[in-house]
Amino acid sequence: MTAVPPACVQQIEIPSNLRGTLCEYADDIRDGAALQRQVDANGYVLLRGVLDQEQVVTARKEVFARLGEVGEINEPVEHGIGTGTSCRREVAGDLNAFWRDVSSGKALRAVTHGPQLCTLLGRFFGEAARPHDLIYLRPMSVGRATRLHYDFPFFAGYSKRIYTAWIPLGEIDQSEGPLLIIEDSHKFMDWIEPIRSHDYQSDRENEVVQRAAYEQPNSVDPVTLAEQRGVRLLSADFQPGDLVVFSGFILHGSLDNCSTIDRVRLSCDVRFQPAADSTADSRYFGTNPAGSAGGGYGAMKGALPLNEI
Repeated sequence: MTAVPPACVQQIEIPSNLRGTLCEYADDIRDGAALQRQVDANGYVLLRGVLDQEQVVTARKEVFARLGEVGEINEPVEHGIGTGTSCRREVAGDLNAFWRDVSSGKALRAVTHGPQLCTLLGRFFGEAARPHDLIYLRPMSVGRATRLHYDFPFFAGYSKRIYTAWIPLGEIDQSEGPLLIIEDSHKFMDWIEPIRSHDYQSDRENEVVQRAAYEQPNSVDPVTLAEQRGVRLLSADFQPGDLVVFSGFILHGSLDNCSTIDRVRLSCDVRFQPAADSTADSRYFGTNPAGSAGGGYGAMKGALPLNEI
């Protein structure tokens, strides 16, 4: 039997008894009721091979080609091997405009805003779905990770019904920093009720949102959190075409990228809401959405050169 490689979070190796695998959806993807039951039960749904693999690979090449232009990715760019250097500031100049342009790439948007994904997300709502215009493209260098957080405080403005579509843009095994979900964290009502009851339409200052999303989940490290709550840290190996859909009340982040060949992990988060709900939230809709911090794409970590993140 092949040994399972270790997985780390915040530079802590996850003990085997606290490590689990995301549950794969096995029913018909056309069955909206079954999809809704699984996301209600687990807080997430892992769907294998539901997106067009060729489109996903093309989007990956498009993004890494742009990073290659600023000296951050080696040829061939589709392998995603980082150089450890960057001339993004010198070549691109305006980091906001550069990252907005990368995030608006035709091939990338064919995946994130294409009919295949929109139709699938509509089944979770039981009605037509609308993606947010603002997307979160996440290249992650070796040694980096995304901290644990809840999505709801960020996106619960004019719509309370929000799902995140997490898209691995290429093959990502557990040693390279894929999505991490805290088992049963949609049942941590002592944390969820305060963020659910807040009025984020009238009080959505970035400091308020950041504190609600991040403060309590990061009061201890993820391994200690799992021990205290009696739950596991869940992840999986991913292939192009895979997709994870999760609610705003599931605690998630990422494993550390521990690639031994300097591979940059690439994924994208897209938020969806019912198409009938208001799109008046200028943070996430429009030709130049402001984002929660107000700086648009320029305020995202991805806007920074890879060797500065």
